[in-house]
Amino acid sequence: MFDLQKRLEQLREQLAENWQKQRVDEKITQYAEIDEQLASPEVWRDVEHARALASQSKQLRDELDEWRILRTQADDMDELLKIYDDSLAPELSEQLASMEHRLAGLVRNQRFTGKFDANNVIMRVTAGAGGTDAMDWAQMLVRMYLHWADDHGIATDIVHIVPGEEAGLKTAIVEFTGGNHLFGKLKSEHGVHRLVRLSPFNADHLRQTSFAQVEVLPMVEADELAIDPKDLRIDTFHAGGHGGQSVNTTDSAVRVTHIPTNLSVTIQTERSQQQNKERALKVLRARLEAMLEEQHAASLSELRAGESASWGAQIRNYVLHPYKLVKDLRSGHQEKDAEKVLDGDIDPFIYAYLDK
Repeated sequence: MFDLQKRLEQLREQLAENWQKQRVDEKITQYAEIDEQLASPEVWRDVEHARALASQSKQLRDELDEWRILRTQADDMDELLKIYDDSLAPELSEQLASMEHRLAGLVRNQRFTGKFDANNVIMRVTAGAGGTDAMDWAQMLVRMYLHWADDHGIATDIVHIVPGEEAGLKTAIVEFTGGNHLFGKLKSEHGVHRLVRLSPFNADHLRQTSFAQVEVLPMVEADELAIDPKDLRIDTFHAGGHGGQSVNTTDSAVRVTHIPTNLSVTIQTERSQQQNKERALKVLRARLEAMLEEQHAASLSELRAGESASWGAQIRNYVLHPYKLVKDLRSGHQEKDAEKVLDGDIDPFIYAYLDK
């Protein structure tokens, strides 16, 4: 029993210390203020702003719930130890271990101090060298991230996709919303991912190396990054969906180009031209914000066209033949169960990157 009491005492001390460090009481006040704004009909006149507030409210609520639940569990454990007998020892020890694990996760969240770490995410996956294998690899990566999001209760929306001629996809844009510190976590995935396997598209079933690029961008609202309409060129054109000619075709495809940087985004997922335009502008803002960070520019007028690398550094290898191993080249973290990783179990890589 003494060991359990000592562990609980240490946990409560760490909880109190980190409650203060994380300014939890301030966040409780902030959450109440945002909810008060959302209760007013006036705020819903600007739907985009209201949605941003609602998203911020959900993020705060989810984070605060974690702290409150842990503090309640610590109080409950204190009461249970008062009626302790030896038969309860295994169960109490297991409960305490779970609490210690949850606290470690909350402490880890203190590292998310970046400007956009709390933001939702726009991810663009693009097939690189490797032909059909690379396009299939790009689709495998999209699947991996969708599974990760589903496991964590994070909403996803594929806003743009260009399928490959034979299999897989050439490029896809996915929005991730509703999770805590989404950009802070997923920014670890930004870079080039390399796959080595026996090709299912090669008649001789030879070993093939394929590459795909993952871009992770913070979702930025219009009031956070204003773009001068004079700097935009908006083109609409005819585009087709899956199923060959004249199947799922639409005239609402939109390409938005930021003229000073020559950065362009094309969206054709929605039937509505206006919806595609709004989605394209959202992705464009995210990419421009990334350029601002990359070029250390204070404003859009300082951006230099053509100076953002289209492909980043290789960050991770996924080897499926002649052995199975997934290894991150930055943190050195590796996992032998490659299938488990490709099914969305990427948290060990995310946190190893944060630890590094």
